[in-house]
Amino acid sequence: MTGEKTSPESKPAATLILVRPHGDAFQVYLLRRSKNARFMPGVHVFPGGMVDPEDYGLDTWENYLDMALEDIQRNLGAATLTAEDTLSFIIAAIRETFEEAGVLLARRKGSDAAGLKSLLELRGMGRLESGWFKTRMAVEDWILSVSSLHRWSHWITPRQMKFRFDTRFFLATIPENQVCRPDKKETTHGLWITPREALAGNLSGEIPLSPPAVVTLHDLLAHDSLDNLIKGASNRSWGNVIEPQLVPMAQGAMIIEPWDPMYGREHIRIKETMLEDDVLGPEEPFSRLWNDGRLWRPVRVKSKY
Repeated sequence: MTGEKTSPESKPAATLILVRPHGDAFQVYLLRRSKNARFMPGVHVFPGGMVDPEDYGLDTWENYLDMALEDIQRNLGAATLTAEDTLSFIIAAIRETFEEAGVLLARRKGSDAAGLKSLLELRGMGRLESGWFKTRMAVEDWILSVSSLHRWSHWITPRQMKFRFDTRFFLATIPENQVCRPDKKETTHGLWITPREALAGNLSGEIPLSPPAVVTLHDLLAHDSLDNLIKGASNRSWGNVIEPQLVPMAQGAMIIEPWDPMYGREHIRIKETMLEDDVLGPEEPFSRLWNDGRLWRPVRVKSKY
C-alpha cells in the first residue's frame, strides 16, 4: 500500500544474564545504559549487543571452544538456527559482556590473570579495535567457556519501534576472581542486585528497567537459589519467541506481551485514565507494561480495556 509505514528488519543480537551467589539466593548484574544511547537510553539492562560480522566463522572459532560444535548445537541451538547462527550469538554474548561489563567467559593456557589484565587495560584505554576479539582469542590462545552458558529466552523488538533486534538471552555464572566494570561509555553504572530488589527499584524509579529486563527478572523470581536456577536453566529450551506489541498512547505507551488476552489484535484500545492505580507489585504476574514517559511498569488488565 502506498505510504504504508514498513517495520525495520530486526538485527541479530545477544544478551547475557550474569548471576552470582548471594547468601542462600543469587544476584544478577545490571548495567545502566548511557542517556545518549540511541536505543533504550538511561535504563538498566543485562550486558549485550549486536552480532558483529567478525562473530561468524565456524572454521575460525572451532579451535577456541571448550565444546564440540555438535554439542553446542544440541545444548544451545534451535531448530531454526544453523550451527553458524548459534555460534555467532554465543560469540557476540561473550564479546559484548567483556566490552560492556569487563567479564570474560574464557580461560587461557598459562596465566589467565595476566592475559585478562592486559585485555582490561586495552579496554580501559578504548583500544579494542574492530575485530579485536577474534584476533586476541587466536593470538593469545584463549578457550571460550561456551559450556558455562545456558539458554534463557528469545526476544524480538516490537515492529512499531525504530530500532529492532532479534535477541537470544543466555544465562551464566560469573567466573571466579572476575569483577564487573561498566565501560563508562555505552554503560555508565553497574550493580549486583537480587531480582526482587531490582523490580522494586524499577517501580520506585530508582532503577529504571528495560521491558525485557522487567519480564526476565520477574521470571527469575521462580528460582529461590543459584543451584535451583542453574539446574532449571540447564534443562531450558529457547521456548516461544517473545515479540511484544507496542501501543502508542497520548502520553507514553503500552507494551502488550504475547500472553496478554488482547495480543495479536490489530486495534487495541487502552483506557488511559487512572493507569497509576493499576500498577502491580514486584511479584504479581503481568502481561502489560505501561510507560508514562519515565518508567516501564507492569499494570493489570481490565475487562473494559
